[in-house]
Amino acid sequence: MPDFKSEPLDPEKSSRILARRDRALRNIIRQVGPCLLEPSKSRQPYEALVRSIAFQQLNTAVATKILDRFIALYPGQAFPEPDHVIATPDDELRAAGLSGNKVLAIKDIARHASQGLVPDRKTAKKMTDEDLIEQLVRIRGVGRWTVEMLLISTLGRPDILPVDDYGVRMGYKIVAGLIDLPKPRELQRIGEAWAPYRTTAAWYLWRAVDLAKAK
Repeated sequence: MPDFKSEPLDPEKSSRILARRDRALRNIIRQVGPCLLEPSKSRQPYEALVRSIAFQQLNTAVATKILDRFIALYPGQAFPEPDHVIATPDDELRAAGLSGNKVLAIKDIARHASQGLVPDRKTAKKMTDEDLIEQLVRIRGVGRWTVEMLLISTLGRPDILPVDDYGVRMGYKIVAGLIDLPKPRELQRIGEAWAPYRTTAAWYLWRAVDLAKAK
């Protein structure tokens, strides 16, 4: 199978095209200004998945403290190696603040990474979005949304619309002036008109929620 080559994320170009295509997006793009999405250029998929699990269902401040305590268990490492995580007793991980389910998920991520089933960044860049999703959702605690966040914030894929994300759905409700939240399938259909720039569209929908909260 030939290597997959993704178009690079170009927020300026995609914002300009989205503003022409969709009136609701045009308004929020004008309010927010330039898209400031900057994916990590060095983070490995393994680390991105572990961080996502640590942050699930927690506010940013609490999750950051727990993640810092987790990393502190491994002195001298910028981020703990998979084999070291596997060897760490569960009670030490729970003492850092990770729930039992998160400990199981993080250890399963580490096992898959140790076995080469979580691709490194170089390998992941050659895989399609759907191939990565299909491979990584086999890991305990990793769903489609988790992989979509990796595709956006770590690999910088330009055409990801996480329709199960509450913030994305709420953002579209706000910008389109809807009474009810759009269903994921409905938003998927609407978002087809934004391809291949759906990552930038999602970023602006998240910003629409931020603006609404600020008001």
